[in-house]
Amino acid sequence: MTYVVVENCIKCKYTDCVEVCPVDCFHEGPNFLVIDPDECIDCALCEPECPAEAIFSEDDLPRDQGDFVALNAELSKAWPVISERREPPADADEWNGSPDKLQYLER
Repeated sequence: MTYVVVENCIKCKYTDCVEVCPVDCFHEGPNFLVIDPDECIDCALCEPECPAEAIFSEDDLPRDQGDFVALNAELSKAWPVISERREPPADADEWNGSPDKLQYLER
């Protein structure tokens, strides 16, 4: 089992979760974070830190977010590691909870 970043992170990209990760398994893209499933140790520290509630255990993923398992695995290979909290985008709170954000994912 691993933890997975899902759709609600897109355009929110809060980074509160990365500071608590003991193995630096988060990777940062232009407007989204992902978790490297090969590095994640299933410690669950990141999940409660996410203000957007966009991190789930793979076993607890909402049905409509299943594609994000493969997306996290793919993008974690291409994007750099992030291990320190950064300020979220200025409009992050406006995007938090917005539906259908996958179309806005920047690779």
